[in-house]
Amino acid sequence: MVRDEIFAGIDIGSSAVRVAVGQRLPVGDKESVHIIGAAEVAAEGINRGLINSIDDAVSSVASCIEKVEKMTGAQVGSAWVAISGANVVSIESKGVVAVSRPDGDVREDDVERAVDAAQTVAMPVNFEILHVIPKTFTVDGQPGIKDPVGMTGLRLEVDAQIIQGMSSHIKNLHKCVHRTGVNIENLVLGVLANAEVVTTPRQKELGVAVVNIGGATTNLVVFEQGDILHLASLPIGSDHITSDIAIGLRTSIDIAEKVKLNHARALPKDLAKRDEINLRELGADGDESVSLKYIAQIVQARLEEILERVDKELKKINRSGLLPAGVVVTGGGAKIPGIIDLAKLKLRLPVTLGYPIGVTSITDRVNDLSYTTAIGLVQWGMNESRDAAGRKDGLLGKNRQVEKVTQQLKKWFGALVH
Repeated sequence: MVRDEIFAGIDIGSSAVRVAVGQRLPVGDKESVHIIGAAEVAAEGINRGLINSIDDAVSSVASCIEKVEKMTGAQVGSAWVAISGANVVSIESKGVVAVSRPDGDVREDDVERAVDAAQTVAMPVNFEILHVIPKTFTVDGQPGIKDPVGMTGLRLEVDAQIIQGMSSHIKNLHKCVHRTGVNIENLVLGVLANAEVVTTPRQKELGVAVVNIGGATTNLVVFEQGDILHLASLPIGSDHITSDIAIGLRTSIDIAEKVKLNHARALPKDLAKRDEINLRELGADGDESVSLKYIAQIVQARLEEILERVDKELKKINRSGLLPAGVVVTGGGAKIPGIIDLAKLKLRLPVTLGYPIGVTSITDRVNDLSYTTAIGLVQWGMNESRDAAGRKDGLLGKNRQVEKVTQQLKKWFGALVH
């Protein structure tokens, strides 16, 4: 594996396009991600995670890539790209195969055949498979097996999570990124990329929810026993908070966005009625004093709605208030002060902010919650590359063993002839 290999993640969101670039960093006998550059530009031609103008979207993505290339001095030739929104669905599937070896030893190719069998599910004609994630295996009726390789049996079953995306959305994303001259290594569900860097394996084992509050959508994934338990995309995000502020203060969207970024609070109880700001300082035409407590009340109402919808999703799987590792909140909307206390109150669970774990960087943007998806894509790409290299090494090892046996047989036949 090339240590200085570049991994890039592109997060095409409704409000911004973000690109992160990283490299492998050896830490003892392990490797971690080292982010060498990250950039963002305002998103054009994108609405609720869907591309509605290819030319505008291409311009935004190309501008962001150019920005990060100047920052790092490295060319982005390929990247892992996030996909999200209501056009991504998840179903469970089962694959069953007979173990191929006469002695009943389960091999990697048996596992691959079982996973392939799980993909033969009835799909709508306008959807494509994005991820096939094996959850547990069953060998001859023994369930709950995480890794069946090396076990003995006649029948191998797999329970898998199939994540599908709408074909038109996938094609538009491919078209958008390819036009910038960058190849797509893989499309990755955005909230899974988030979870890759903001949670630990132990949290996923105990039971944890990752909530990514984006601009137009809030995406949720719940893990338990290391597997995906539930996925959801809610059509509500931090842009709705901006709209609420604009309506409540009777001001423009641009000024409302500045109010949200600089003065929003999730809980109004700590603010006094006399605490005010003048909208002229944020670009308004005339003097207009506004109560910070009133702004916080507007923000609180919308955040409560988002959190109530998250709790509703948890109720669907009987996990409301019942996740031992709690909730990890990330995304741009998670930067509003006081959101943790409000989330603890509404979800009745431990809540933390989702900063990247074990990631180093030369830029402070690694600690910006808006970048967790892009950084997660870099981690995903690094893991995928390492797994592919491992499979290649295994194949080479098998080929070398075959070559040794072949050479030995040639020697024996040569000896018999002479």
